[in-house]
Amino acid sequence: MGGPGASVLVTCFAAAAVVAAVATPGVIALALRTGAVDHPRSRRVHESPTPTWGGLAMLIGFVTAMGAGLLAAGAGRIGPDVPLGHLAAVVLGASAISVLGAIDDRCEMRSLPKLLGQVACAALLLPFGVTISGLAGHPVPAWLGGALTVAWVVAIVNAINFIDGLDGLAAGVVAIASVALAAVALDRGQLGAAAMSAALAGCATGFLPYNFNPARVFMGDLGSHFLGYTAAAIAVLGTFKIAASVVLVTPVVAFAVPILDTAWAMIRRYHTGHPIARGDRNHLHHRLLESGLSQRQAVLIIYAVTAVCSALAVAMSWPS
Repeated sequence: MGGPGASVLVTCFAAAAVVAAVATPGVIALALRTGAVDHPRSRRVHESPTPTWGGLAMLIGFVTAMGAGLLAAGAGRIGPDVPLGHLAAVVLGASAISVLGAIDDRCEMRSLPKLLGQVACAALLLPFGVTISGLAGHPVPAWLGGALTVAWVVAIVNAINFIDGLDGLAAGVVAIASVALAAVALDRGQLGAAAMSAALAGCATGFLPYNFNPARVFMGDLGSHFLGYTAAAIAVLGTFKIAASVVLVTPVVAFAVPILDTAWAMIRRYHTGHPIARGDRNHLHHRLLESGLSQRQAVLIIYAVTAVCSALAVAMSWPS
């Protein structure tokens, strides 16, 4: 799409990337001042205390990009497919779950309160109409659509949280998959969802120079919760509103690495009697490290797999 549509996407990506990059040093200083520092532990691969809360820079970048996108669109909404109320719901929910993640970073919440908080934040989307209304061309009852929406959001939040184990891994995976979501949405004429995806890719990209190995700052649960929530909500606004069943799998294929890694972790922990919510060192990125790869090599391999999955997702969404 050329003209105004392309300018909105470029504006959203660039604004998010620049603001996230500029905000990150300030966030690092804030984290150090408030004691939001991640110390080495048995499940961690870093060897020295590292400031966290880097996700705050991405949140600031995304929100700023949404404002810039509204100005660029000049129509009171970021695109004809995303009313202002839907955009407000995503920003409100993403901000709320970022606060939840920040609290977890500082206090290490217990699993059940954390899960209930995630559910509550996901449910914030429902009163604004950000909900799955149909599957494979068939409408679903409002209660079922709401339940599926909450389950989807919570699942993706935890999937991104689970893979946030190596420097730059989660941010890069979300950036790559978000480009795929933007391409699919744009191809379907969903400018609003495409612009939001571009902004999400932009804020993750702007943060990556500080987060790639050796990381100067971690995104923390604040960041992984923000990225997972926003990506999941955009998918609800975009591909889950399209009737064609093949398009419904687009976000699943694009985020195949974190989704499959999380599913396998839950199955593995269940069969070994390990608490499902308690982390371990058996995720895909841990296995790659154990095979002798460096952090950078492991991350780049997962980037490549995500890129292939994302390209497949885009190809599957094209009309035959």
